[in-house]
Amino acid sequence: MTFELKMPKMGESITEGTIINWLISEGDSFDEGDIILEVATDKVDNEVPAPASGTLVKTMFQAKDVVPVGGVLAILEISEEVKKTNLNSNLNSKTQNEEKIKKPIRKTSTSVSDSVSNSFSTSNSNTFFSPLIIKIAKEHHISFEELARIPATGNEGRLRKSDVFQYIEDGRPYKFAQAVTQDPTAYRIPQLNFDKGKGKVIEMDRMRQMIADHMVYSKHTSPHVTAYVEADMTNMVNWRNANKVAFQEKHGERLTFTPLFVEAVAKAVKDFPNINASVDGNNIIVKEDINIGMATALPSGNLIVPVVKNADTKNLKEIAGNVNELAGKARENKLAGDDINGSTVTISNVGTFGSVMGTPIINQPEVAILALGIIKKRPEVITTEKGDEIAIRSMMYLSLSFDHRVVDGFLGGSFVRRVADYFEQFDSNREI
Repeated sequence: MTFELKMPKMGESITEGTIINWLISEGDSFDEGDIILEVATDKVDNEVPAPASGTLVKTMFQAKDVVPVGGVLAILEISEEVKKTNLNSNLNSKTQNEEKIKKPIRKTSTSVSDSVSNSFSTSNSNTFFSPLIIKIAKEHHISFEELARIPATGNEGRLRKSDVFQYIEDGRPYKFAQAVTQDPTAYRIPQLNFDKGKGKVIEMDRMRQMIADHMVYSKHTSPHVTAYVEADMTNMVNWRNANKVAFQEKHGERLTFTPLFVEAVAKAVKDFPNINASVDGNNIIVKEDINIGMATALPSGNLIVPVVKNADTKNLKEIAGNVNELAGKARENKLAGDDINGSTVTISNVGTFGSVMGTPIINQPEVAILALGIIKKRPEVITTEKGDEIAIRSMMYLSLSFDHRVVDGFLGGSFVRRVADYFEQFDSNREI
């Protein structure tokens, strides 16, 4: 006798299931209790056993197809004289009558190639993930690319729930892994074969690889938005030029623009404390300490970010001393671990290299980074007691990249404008 094997009901709120894979092929025989196929829902993965001994005549759907509860999965040839009602009872399922099944059967698949436009190398060859695995991944903010790198122990390389939890327990070692070329079947960005030319091949050193990983991770994690303002630096420039020699003689420290920048940024952070934050899942952590990181180029050309700790509590002499000490250590490759840890907001003085402005990448886990362009003299219209006049002023562009998940345009724009205001309102009569 023939028997219709139907999608069993696997819970009160479950209306459909996804076929993970068939363990019995068409034409194969099976014994009562043998697992014919595996089915997944958004809550659990299930095995569908054979209700009696027999042969699988025809499968109605393929792996990764979604079938409503009560939908016919396969046609079986049952060798024993068992009534259909008893077969259904053996499955422990209360299926709906076919005339009551109004939800159409649809064929879909959930895989890495369907979820991302670019492909990643994988540790598990089976890149199909069950709804349960996807649900766990969402709860722990694990991307499809990261899932594809988790070693799988399930049948035919399928990722199991225990694999994911073990991976999380191990500290998610592939969280920062990089994209590489594969050949997914779904739509993807065209893999163009560019002529890369011939020349000297330089292997990335360890630091350059870490920088590359950090930058790609930051762009992947944070939706970057950049706000721009310009500032009249004339008062600050004139004061610094007039006092740099006296400052060094009095305090024994070189007075560059960097300490003045750090001081102003720290003041602006106090005005807008939510810029001094990081993201932890659905939580925003507003930091108590204001630690200003300074993006600095090493002699090797690599980038590092030494940190002025508690910048808001220090006077200009102390900030200058910190900046000079950290810059000296960077030049001599003597920065210690504590020198580069704990920054809460970073500045990057791209003007040092002659750049007019920059669009910096956020230094994770921070939510904002400020780029400072070259200070350049140009004619500007200013308002004086005599009215509007054209004067030669020292101008600079500021650009703030911020994480739009937690920093909106008002906060980002207000913060960078406040920094520019502190630059412009610098007291030209300030005592050293």
